[in-house]
Amino acid sequence: MLLALTVSGCIHAGVDREVPPPVIRNAAFAPLYDARPDERFAIPATDVSHLDPDYLRQEVAYPRAEEPGTVVVDTGSRHLYLVQEGGRAIRYGIGVGKAGLSWAGRARVGRKAEWPRWTPTAAMIAREPERNGPWRGGMAAGLSNPLGARALYLYQGDRDTLYRIHGTNEPDTIGLAVSSGCIRMFNQDIIHLYQRVPVGAKVVVLSPADSIMPEPPMEVAAGDFVPNEHL
Repeated sequence: MLLALTVSGCIHAGVDREVPPPVIRNAAFAPLYDARPDERFAIPATDVSHLDPDYLRQEVAYPRAEEPGTVVVDTGSRHLYLVQEGGRAIRYGIGVGKAGLSWAGRARVGRKAEWPRWTPTAAMIAREPERNGPWRGGMAAGLSNPLGARALYLYQGDRDTLYRIHGTNEPDTIGLAVSSGCIRMFNQDIIHLYQRVPVGAKVVVLSPADSIMPEPPMEVAAGDFVPNEHL
């Protein structure tokens, strides 16, 4: 009996161990995509835990020779760069629509708009009549508007190229090729870019053949990421 109790005691005795908290993917980036209740239309937080970190805002080395302040759209790799000093750039993930893939070249930011109105083109209505037809007269600003929180309108000289860099009402499409639109960004990212890019800023849109090979995603542990002054 004593032996049985001793064995039983050995079986049940033990040391309580703390179970480490689960690792949340991309937790270091989450503060960059917090809710924005200060906006005209309160923007909810974007859940980035399931997204490829390659498409989340970060500072990276930049290999090309554009001057600081230039916006570079790389449709091939689904990235947009805001060139900084010292061979660096802020890189954002983008979603690229058919209109975004149809044009490459140099332009300037001719106009900026906060919470813009959206009107689908005739081609967009013809391609997706059920989805876009009801809005042929335009859609008011808001969280459901495909242009999202901000838009940059690209011009060549005084001519509107009809090429836009804008927010989105479909954040899960960032990093993808999508059916409509030009260049879409997370609403938090287009707000960040909008604040740093003035009217007149240079814009370079690369063709897929000229795509910049992205560097590996930044490896950071949860709690170790402290956004610098650029982010």
